[in-house]
Amino acid sequence: MGVKEGRVDLIVESLEHPLRLDVYAAGHSDLISRSTLSDADTTIRLNGKASKKSKLVREGDHITILFSEMFFGGIEGEDIPLKVLYEDEDLLAINKEQGMVVHPANGNMEHTLVNALVHRYGKQFYEELQDEDADEEDADLSSPAVRPGIVHRLDKDTSGVMVVARNRISHRLLSAQFKDRTTKKIYIALAKGVFKQKQGIIEKHLKRDPKDRKKFTTCADTEGRYAKTEYQVLRQYRGFALLRITLHTGRTHQIRVHLSKDGHPIIGDPIYGNTEGETLMLHALLLELDSPSKGRRLRFIAAMPERFRSYIRSTHPLSSSGARSQSYPTARDRG
Repeated sequence: MGVKEGRVDLIVESLEHPLRLDVYAAGHSDLISRSTLSDADTTIRLNGKASKKSKLVREGDHITILFSEMFFGGIEGEDIPLKVLYEDEDLLAINKEQGMVVHPANGNMEHTLVNALVHRYGKQFYEELQDEDADEEDADLSSPAVRPGIVHRLDKDTSGVMVVARNRISHRLLSAQFKDRTTKKIYIALAKGVFKQKQGIIEKHLKRDPKDRKKFTTCADTEGRYAKTEYQVLRQYRGFALLRITLHTGRTHQIRVHLSKDGHPIIGDPIYGNTEGETLMLHALLLELDSPSKGRRLRFIAAMPERFRSYIRSTHPLSSSGARSQSYPTARDRG
């Protein structure tokens, strides 16, 4: 274990009504949590003066938060099989299995992808990359952990394509592609309901749900962060549809929140829907990006998982004239 010192500076944006300082800060920064704001060692300043977390803030106020949080070090390697799609000196592309946590954090200190990477590449991999910044556009750092090589993430119950950087240079170049949105990310999902349109675009800002920090919610354009999700109905079934989803931004829980707010929660979503005994039907099908050193575009595909096929086999399509599912090449796994 170690201690990480941090600082957050926020300028309060336009608000419909005044908010508590801690509610605003937690909803507008992924570096700080309300529990951290309650810590005795956390210093809070409002417009340069010491302030209580319950103080109401208004547009234009300047919030400064100085804090310290524990992080996890000394990660041990674990011999966990990985479904490898591609590997070179710059990166590793895998088909992440559903249920695998990407990196150690509170409640998940073992059996993560990072544990598998440390075993695969040795301690030098961990030591070389542990200080690098991680994650995509707005990664959730409320529970800091060591994330060597991680340049983007999938939720625990989301399966599919992930890439991992193998050195500092590729880490920086890959991270920049995710932040600049030059990657191509396509998912498939089984979503509830009958879609009135065969395709659509959802553009709604997202922010943390002030009532539950584990969740995100849509909000006004003056709040949160811009998010864009494009979907196509590949096939409509009785009570649900198979979707092809293009992710234009990389916000946490973006697809799950957008579809749920649109009246079509993903089947098996325990946070934004109702599991009803099913597991989350969301899968990262395709990821396309530029090689850090080879001067060419790389495309990785993880075929539709068996849990999708099993669920679909248990149902019947509304009609044969509906949108038909597209076929995608199956990427070969190699150890």
